[in-house]
Amino acid sequence: MALKTYWTFVIILITTCRSFADDDNHEMEEFLKREHSLSKPYQGVGSSSSSHWELMGDAMVTTEQVRLTTDMQSKQGAVWSRIPCHLRDWELQVHFKIHGQGKKNLNGDGLAIWYTKERMQKGPVFGNQDLFTGLGVFVDTYPNEEKHLEAQKTRYTTRTQRIFPFVLAMVGNGSISYDHERDGRPTELGGCNAMVRNLNHDTFIFIRYVRRRLTIMIDIDGQHEWRDCLDIPGVRLPQGYYFGASAVTGDLSDNHDVISLKLYQLTVLRSETEEKEEEDEITLPSVDNMDLLKMGENEEGWSSIAMFFTILFSMLGCFLLIVVGLIVYSHWNENRRKRFY
Repeated sequence: MALKTYWTFVIILITTCRSFADDDNHEMEEFLKREHSLSKPYQGVGSSSSSHWELMGDAMVTTEQVRLTTDMQSKQGAVWSRIPCHLRDWELQVHFKIHGQGKKNLNGDGLAIWYTKERMQKGPVFGNQDLFTGLGVFVDTYPNEEKHLEAQKTRYTTRTQRIFPFVLAMVGNGSISYDHERDGRPTELGGCNAMVRNLNHDTFIFIRYVRRRLTIMIDIDGQHEWRDCLDIPGVRLPQGYYFGASAVTGDLSDNHDVISLKLYQLTVLRSETEEKEEEDEITLPSVDNMDLLKMGENEEGWSSIAMFFTILFSMLGCFLLIVVGLIVYSHWNENRRKRFY
């Protein structure tokens, strides 16, 4: 009996603790934090005050998932952790599913994964409040800005047009508003397209925060392989915030399901220099290189216009050179003929 208990403990330890290295060859170990994780059979979720997780709005628990919204209009729901997270480095793996009867671009609106100071607050940002403080990762399934431009009979350039659904991230400090009409473009850190609707295989989002670096990857192709989505250094997130997930529907709808949220504590070996750089306590979320990110976005947005004017002025310059060349040649040829008289 004692031997069986011992091997049971070893199996649990192996499944909850893994060792690996990140891209910068920093040795790391990860430990599953059950008090911050949500998985089947969802015991007590939404019905017991002793549960670590709490439901809000139209969210409901089934045997297979936590359904944030059903495939009906004007629904919003969320599930929030009751326990603040005080981990320095962490990794969140989200198993989710979005499905419904609507055809492409006739569905909405999407779901969000949160690590924020506030919790259990209804609002317009995928079912959560605007002007939030912390990190939001959004799976946006409806192109609001594109539809607005189509109504005005204008279109994106090929460089700025997006394929939806689209995964993006935003860091808020309590005073930054999410621009719903522009699909969050003015405040996003980056993102990637992710065709996640009505799939017959599992879909996952991977969010890692290590050494003030935010990395997001997706596994949506049924190949059990992570695909890069964004990787941003200089992201400052305070400790003591709450994890959650929310979703919303409007005139268009979808089922938005969370199957599991698994949080891992990462133990990272740091050098003395890295320890000194990170010794200051973070009190307000921020991104060190946000201005550079926005500059890159503006350059991308204006690239097609700049290219048009570059080509135009180049053609005008060439034409001007040809005209000047013809005039000079004409004068030279005329003077040459005069010398024969």
